[in-house]
Order: sequence, then C-alpha cells, then structure tokens
Amino acid sequence: MSTFFVTGSNGFVGSALCNRLLSQGHRVRGLVQPSFPGYPVTGLEILEGSLEDCEVLKRGAEGADAVIHLAARAHVLKETETDPLIAFRAVNVEGTRRLAELAAKAGVRRFVLMSSIGVNGESSAPGAAFSEKDPPRPESPYAISKREAEVAIRQISSSTGLEFTFLRPPLVYGPRCPGNFLRLLKLVKLGLPLPFASVSNRRSLIYVENLVDAISSCALSPAAANQLFLVSDGEDLSTAELMRRLARLMEVPSRLLPFPAAPILAAGKLPGLRALDKLLGSLEVNSARIRETLGWRPPYSLEQGLSATAQWYEVTAIP
Repeated sequence: MSTFFVTGSNGFVGSALCNRLLSQGHRVRGLVQPSFPGYPVTGLEILEGSLEDCEVLKRGAEGADAVIHLAARAHVLKETETDPLIAFRAVNVEGTRRLAELAAKAGVRRFVLMSSIGVNGESSAPGAAFSEKDPPRPESPYAISKREAEVAIRQISSSTGLEFTFLRPPLVYGPRCPGNFLRLLKLVKLGLPLPFASVSNRRSLIYVENLVDAISSCALSPAAANQLFLVSDGEDLSTAELMRRLARLMEVPSRLLPFPAAPILAAGKLPGLRALDKLLGSLEVNSARIRETLGWRPPYSLEQGLSATAQWYEVTAIP
C-alpha cells in the first residue's frame, strides 16, 4: 500500500483518481478548496486549503510516497483579469513550485504533474500527431503556465532528486465532464441540423477512467521516473464522426449537413466562438511512449467511454 497526496481531489479527474486509488487499497489524502463543492469521495482524508497554504501542503506531503498534482487555474470563458497570464502563473507555476519544493523537503519519492497537450500546441498538422519529442509551442496563457510549471519541477528535481512524471492529455471526457465536451453533448442532444458533415479533422480524446489508470501507473511504476508522457484512448476520429457516435448512443437523429470546413473554422476564431474552433481543428496525440515504457494500455475503448458518458448525460444532466 502506498500513500498519495492528491491536489484537486474533488474535481472531475481528481475524484475519479481518488476513487481508483482507494479501490486499489492505497491511502489517499486530498487537498480541497472549501469554496469548491466538487464531488465527495468516500474514504478520502481531506485537507482543506489552497496551494498558498504551506502548512496544509506540508501535512499532505508528510509521509507520502507520491504527490499527484491536479489542481490548477483552468481555462476561463469570461476572463476578468487584466493580465490573465499573471493569474495563471500565480497558481499554476508558483503554486506548483511551492508544492514541489515542500514535497522534496518531506522526502516524497515522486511528483506527478497533470500538464496539458496545449504545451505542444493548439492544433496538430494533418498526419503529424503530437509526440514527446516536439518542441513546446504553448499559445494560451494556460498552456504557457503549464509549460513553465514543467520547467520549475525539472529544476527542483535536478537539485533535490525528486522524481517527476508529466502527463499531457488531450480533451478529457466521461460522466460529469465539464467544458467543451459537455457543450458538445448538449449540442448533439438537441438534434438540430448542424453544418459539420464536411469537417474532416482528426482528434484524440481520453476517457477519464483511462486517464486515471495512466496516472496511477505513472505514480507507481519505477519506469515512469523523470518521464514525459502524452496519453490518449488511442483511437482518433473526426468531430463529425464523434457527433454521429454520440447521437447514436443518445438515440437522437444525427443531422450533419455538408458545408465547407473553412468558413466554420474561420468562425471559430471570432470572439466568443473559440470553443467551436477547438472542436473543429485537428489535435492528434501519439501515445506510443507510455505504452512502450510502462506497458500501459487503456482499459476502456473509446466506444465504452462514449457510451458511459452518453448514459450519464441522459440520466443526470437532462431535466
């Protein structure tokens, strides 16, 4: 049995991870913000606080075999900060640095950071999936802060011996998913005619249960020490095909109309329609390294993940 300190433990990914680790017989402490209700996890040792609370972070790291850092300032649709990058850096860079330094002092063996595929870039070229060998090309303030967090942890590792593992996932989906995938579910459920049939992009996704399985492997496997992994379900598809599959699973008609892709992609770059661009652009991930290094395979297929997500949306999210 190992002891883990998980930040963001009551979030979408964090709660699924904690449930997985607890089911494996591990001891899990979770950092939660009192202002964020999130999703309760039975059996979790709760520590209330933020990444600014050094004493709370010390208690979480003390005696832990690994710190799994999921908490972050995420994408904000209606940004109110004058300089968003400053706000992202305060949490995602300085908060991460603070936690890693305290983890190293506490004798923690490994620090697992949930980074972002955005560190590689916003979109991949046709037939050229992102890999760990690509030079970082973050564009958004969020992705820039995640890249800087990786750099900070590498520096701490080199001076303290703290092992690290970075994971850069693409869009994460599953029951209780937020963000762009939830918006896509709502769009499909409406059953309205949509001009997406001609969109021939390619996208990688990862089911939340596959992601937490990968995180668990990274926290436990000696081979994951000081590694960067890109991770996905391993089955890429177009947004049009994704919408057709979701429509079939939710038993609604798939009314996708042929329409030139260029105007749609251009519309996605207009103010307020950035999310559309994210769904229609290509973003492919090559996850060969984690499979070869750790022998990891996603335990669930894309079809199984989409089915579970559609069932949740039908039962829970629809009035």
